[in-house]
Amino acid sequence: MWMLTPPPREQTVQEGLFLYNHNVSPYDGGVYHQAPLFLPLFSLLPSYTSWPIFTNLLFVAVDILSADALVKIADSCEAGSSALFKSPRRDKRWSGYVVAAVYLFSPFTVATCIGRSTSVFTNCAILHAIAKAIAGAPLGAMVALSFAAYLSMYPLLLLPALVLLAYDRQPAPPSPHHVSSGLRFAALHAAAVAACLAVLLGMSYLVTGGSWEFLPSTYGTQLTLSDLTPNAGLWWYFFIEMFDSFRSFFLAVFWLHLASYVGGLCVRARAQPLAALALLAGIFAIFKPYPSIADTALFLALVPLFRHVFPLMRYTFVVAAAIAYAAFLGPAFYHLWIYAGSGNANFFYAITLVWSLGQSLLVSDLTFAILRDEWEVDRPEMVNKEIRQI
Repeated sequence: MWMLTPPPREQTVQEGLFLYNHNVSPYDGGVYHQAPLFLPLFSLLPSYTSWPIFTNLLFVAVDILSADALVKIADSCEAGSSALFKSPRRDKRWSGYVVAAVYLFSPFTVATCIGRSTSVFTNCAILHAIAKAIAGAPLGAMVALSFAAYLSMYPLLLLPALVLLAYDRQPAPPSPHHVSSGLRFAALHAAAVAACLAVLLGMSYLVTGGSWEFLPSTYGTQLTLSDLTPNAGLWWYFFIEMFDSFRSFFLAVFWLHLASYVGGLCVRARAQPLAALALLAGIFAIFKPYPSIADTALFLALVPLFRHVFPLMRYTFVVAAAIAYAAFLGPAFYHLWIYAGSGNANFFYAITLVWSLGQSLLVSDLTFAILRDEWEVDRPEMVNKEIRQI
């Protein structure tokens, strides 16, 4: 699968698992970049070469758990009827089973499952964090987000939007668990995430035989982009061409660019925190250091929740055409460069630019539709009227 994210590939998990089972540090040699707790999990399964069915069933089960979380999110009607905003179009929605089916039968979800990308665990944790927040279980949401952040780090940027969603959905004031102060609520649950991450890192320390060497190999690789293996993202080609003297500066700029969306979306979409989470998932699928089709599958799983604003979207055909174009030509361009030797890095990077363009159009178009729907509530006289930027 051409867009399965390096370094988190199933092949690297197999190599790390081999070293782990032979009492060798899996982080020696710089091949394994996964979280340490994956090692005891996969070591419990029979060998994949002898009994692949058990590993395959594990990934299928994780996808089904993700679909179950999507059913709960969709049936809550949070996308069209939040605590602070009621869309006039909220009755136009798909049932949770339709949304789950769209996710399970998406070609990107199927490809991720077939490729056995460990990103499915991260996606499952993120979806369950959202489902728990909507269900009024903020502590469970923070625990789920902690697992996602432990596995992939970038979900930590979803914390502000998830806290807003959990705050809006917390039990009513008579409940002893209700926290009226937003700042206190945020501080308590940020501390809960920090505590969960500390526990997970402590368990990782024990699994690796009392060593912290997993930190630079897992999270350090993402922060410093030390692995420049070609992938579906925008970072690797840029930093291959980058002079070493400017590398630190542009690393900071790229990370600042990625994080800068969080505050703006949380403020502008305060009335619809689920929308902020969905849009952030799309942005991360484009701009994170090592994106993959698993990230796109997560974003496309959240888009059907906003069925009520689909009529307001303007570039549906262009988005679908660009994504399909890149998905079909991506493997061909990769083959021409890596295997046939009749192309170069520009072939593959050009198609990844088209891939990112298609996702960018979808994110911007969905953002427009959500904000237009919100704007028409304040300006009912502008319903169905065209808006032009001058």
